[in-house]
Amino acid sequence: MVREHIDTIDSLLARYVAGTLPAPARVLVEAHLELKPENRIKVTNLEAMAGLALMEIEPVALGNRDAMLAAVLQSELPTGTTGDVRANGDQTVFPKALIDFVGFDAADVPWRTRMPGYREYDLGDIDGCHVNLFWIKPGRTVPAHTHEGSELSLVLDGDFTDARGFYARGDISVADDSVDHRPCAGRDRPCIGLAVMDAPLKLTGSFRQMIGDIIG
Repeated sequence: MVREHIDTIDSLLARYVAGTLPAPARVLVEAHLELKPENRIKVTNLEAMAGLALMEIEPVALGNRDAMLAAVLQSELPTGTTGDVRANGDQTVFPKALIDFVGFDAADVPWRTRMPGYREYDLGDIDGCHVNLFWIKPGRTVPAHTHEGSELSLVLDGDFTDARGFYARGDISVADDSVDHRPCAGRDRPCIGLAVMDAPLKLTGSFRQMIGDIIG
């Protein structure tokens, strides 16, 4: 994404470990790992592999070593919280990594209706990516589309399906120009998610289907 093409969850996690993801994509992965802590083992294994690779590299003297050490000592340690429950016991929807990034939880999102049954909060362009939160009415189908680049979508609540499968809370959908899909929210509750794109999407499908999907 932006710097490197991402087409699978494994390649996304590998770039997360390598530290090459743009800030919004990194936050998306951190939120995913809070909601799906079982996937931390993949990250741990990738970090171990990276550590072994580093051990085989010839050491190079550091420049400005004292300043680098001071920066490390001043950095904050990760909290490791899951983001499911606030300190006062209230249930949250957004994981902590996302709340820290956007500054609020799901109940406080200033949604704007883009079309019937579809709301959005546009965070704009951040670190070379376009970022938005989305809300899809239960049973609502999003117009068919493909992508001119990469799109990462993290489900924060509810679920959706497309031709590739089923995505529930904590799942990430990875799409690019090889994917043409028409996501449909589950019927039990709204689907809320975070989308990070490095290029615009492009509507596809027949004109009649497109109009029907937009009208809802």
